[in-house]
Amino acid sequence: MSSIDFKTKIEHALSTADIKTKGDRPWDITIHNDNLFSRVMADGSLGLGEAYIEKWWDCDKLDEFFYRILSVELETQFKSWTDYKEYLRSKLFNLQNRSRAFQIGQKHYDIGNELYKNMLDERLIYSCGYWSHANNLKEAQESKLDLVCRKLQLKPGMRILDIGCGWGGADKFAAENYGVEVVGITVSKEQVELGKCICSGLPVNLELKDYRDISEKFDRIFSIGMFEHVGRKNYKEYFEVAKRCLKDDEIFLLHTIGRNTTSKGSDPWISKYIFPNSMLPSAKDIAEFSEGQFVIEDWHNFGQYYDTTLMEWYRNFNKNWDKLKDKYDENFYRMWKYYLLSCAGSFRARKNQVWQIVFSPKGIKGGYEPVR
Repeated sequence: MSSIDFKTKIEHALSTADIKTKGDRPWDITIHNDNLFSRVMADGSLGLGEAYIEKWWDCDKLDEFFYRILSVELETQFKSWTDYKEYLRSKLFNLQNRSRAFQIGQKHYDIGNELYKNMLDERLIYSCGYWSHANNLKEAQESKLDLVCRKLQLKPGMRILDIGCGWGGADKFAAENYGVEVVGITVSKEQVELGKCICSGLPVNLELKDYRDISEKFDRIFSIGMFEHVGRKNYKEYFEVAKRCLKDDEIFLLHTIGRNTTSKGSDPWISKYIFPNSMLPSAKDIAEFSEGQFVIEDWHNFGQYYDTTLMEWYRNFNKNWDKLKDKYDENFYRMWKYYLLSCAGSFRARKNQVWQIVFSPKGIKGGYEPVR
């Protein structure tokens, strides 16, 4: 197929999403290099993202562009060998084994605390906020943290485990507001260093540790935004660890991004540039691998709120770019903008979800009353 044919095919596909290559609406795209068409045909989503970083094309509202593309499932029409290679890599290898466990920390979370301070809320919560009654990002994140604590039925004196604690914001909130002691683990050195300062003076202990190395017993366990890095080959062991570390008849809460269909692969661009070795679970994955380990007491989906959260993060990042640009170059700016806004479009199109799932080892006597 010639480059002209590639262009015709892609422009026709874009028209089904009401996107033009020479339009003047915010979601239309401006093409600076006509090789974009053959690049997308050859490399799929990876080629599209790399071409954006390299200024081959632009769009005023990337979030709306991706919302429109994903709403009509255009991504399924342009699967490439690159996509297939990512699928094979995930199928043949355990990309999240012990030897790789700390790669996500080094390549994503350790790229500079100043970046996250200028993007996130003041508690540095790097997961979806709960916007049910919130008016801003701070309120949405505190509402989410309180929701987690209420679902866990926390009481003073309890000892809690946080698997994937980030900078300790959730642990600090739980210790201050519910009188509990928290052990938080993460694979990021930068998060531990700053998190210890944030949680100073509280009964919170942050550790640089892989979840597979935990052996203590806790009254409650929660995990917010970490399961996306576990990988399908390790789901069974993850739930085994959670059960091993949870006292009988207690509660484990899992907060994770989820995908609508089961897949053994990840998006090649996200995997290469943003979250190496990541994999989003499906509802089937979670039900299958928790079976025999836990009873599902409650399953809460509020994925619609991640669109709002991501747009707030982008506004903060964009507003504070002048404070960051001496450390990060323009390619990084375009890469990070593409990441935040493409993900916002994905959640807006409901291609991805956010689940909070409450588990108990044997089923709570008398039942569990859902909290919202």
